[in-house]
Amino acid sequence: MNVEERVELARYTTLGTGGPASAFARPRSVTQVEELLRFADVRALPVATVGLGSNLLVADEGVDALVLKLDGDLVAVTVDRDRIRVGGGAANAVVLHRARDAGLGGFEFACAIPGTIGGGVWMNGGAYGGDFEHVLERVLVAGAEGTGWLTPAELGLSYRHSDLRHGQVVVEAELRLRPRDPASIKAEVAELNARRKAAQPTNRRTYGSVFKNPDHELTAGRMLEACGLKGHRIGGAQISPKHANFIENAGGARTADAIALMQEARRRAHEQYGVDLRHEVELLGDLQIPALG
Repeated sequence: MNVEERVELARYTTLGTGGPASAFARPRSVTQVEELLRFADVRALPVATVGLGSNLLVADEGVDALVLKLDGDLVAVTVDRDRIRVGGGAANAVVLHRARDAGLGGFEFACAIPGTIGGGVWMNGGAYGGDFEHVLERVLVAGAEGTGWLTPAELGLSYRHSDLRHGQVVVEAELRLRPRDPASIKAEVAELNARRKAAQPTNRRTYGSVFKNPDHELTAGRMLEACGLKGHRIGGAQISPKHANFIENAGGARTADAIALMQEARRRAHEQYGVDLRHEVELLGDLQIPALG
């Protein structure tokens, strides 16, 4: 199994920022993932998975870790009646397309989540009233302690959360869907995509929604808009003029710029509404969001 050194991660993230990984590999099977986990364990290296690079901020200085990008069998999609068996690296868009062709509905919400199955499981991704928790049958997770199947309950899924941690790799998942007319699936996906395009900066480099929606009458986006943050810029990053819960690479952005914008957004939301916004994005490397004080 080839392990590369000092691989720049900026080209693997949707925001286009971040430094190098000290080690990088593309496993093509569960066995290779297990071999790489042993490789990392011997060298005391943390392990992370990059997926399609959305919902991810990588430190500008890089990360001293083994970063995996799943490939081969780990991106495969197989349909079996009302179940779909998918590799953790399979793109949500590909899985949705296969489900539609098979006349299986329930995964339409994923058209708004530009990532992989593994990432969706990791954060219990969701949109438009659906989420992974409600379509997952079970998940095969590899870790230092071994490889085994976990149910949604064992994953500890809740709103934009699972109990999975770096060092655990979602290598496979089984989705249980329901029969539905392919034309109806196509129509709903077209409607959802139109809504997303109208509301979100889909033609800009972002890392997806920045903050989880708080327990408040306002969503995170509406709250930050009310705080006057649309278009606010630090360095090469700016809060989207279209949707205030997105940060765009406006040209030459660094991860530090995005972190500074997140800090300012949290400060204003707390000052104006008394709300402590919690980030949805995963942080990789020596990154911290300073505490409100």
